[in-house]
Amino acid sequence: MDSLSRIASTLWQLVGNLGELGVEIWQLGSGWALLILWIVWWLAAVDWRKAWPVLGKGAWVPLVLLTFLAALVWSRIAPDGGGYGLPIFWWHLSATTGLVLLALLCGWLQGLFHWAPAEISLDPPAAAHGHHHHGHH
Repeated sequence: MDSLSRIASTLWQLVGNLGELGVEIWQLGSGWALLILWIVWWLAAVDWRKAWPVLGKGAWVPLVLLTFLAALVWSRIAPDGGGYGLPIFWWHLSATTGLVLLALLCGWLQGLFHWAPAEISLDPPAAAHGHHHHGHH
C-alpha cells in the first residue's frame, strides 16, 4: 500500500508539472500568436506550387506596393515607437518587409520539403449527365 501511494503521489506531481508546463508554453506562445499564425498560414494553407508562377508573372509588383502601403498606413496609425534608431516609417517598412520575406521563406521550405496543402475545390460538384426521366410526355 505504501508503494501505491508513492506512485499516486508521483503521478499527481507529474500532472501538476505538466499543467504548469502547459501554462508556461501558453504564456510564451500567446505573445507570439500572430507570428505563429502567420507562419502556419504560409506553410500549410498556401499552395506555393501555384503561388510562385503567379508571382513570377508579375504579381510581385502589387506585393511590393502593398508592403509599402501597409508600412505607410501602419506608421500613421502607430506613429510612436520605432526601433533600433530608425525613423518610424523605415522601422515599419522593415517590419512589413520582414513579414513578406518570412512568407516567401515558408514557400521555399514548402518546396524544399515537398509539402503541399490538400486540394480544396470551391466549385460545386458537376451534375451527372445520365438519362433521367423528367416527366415530359
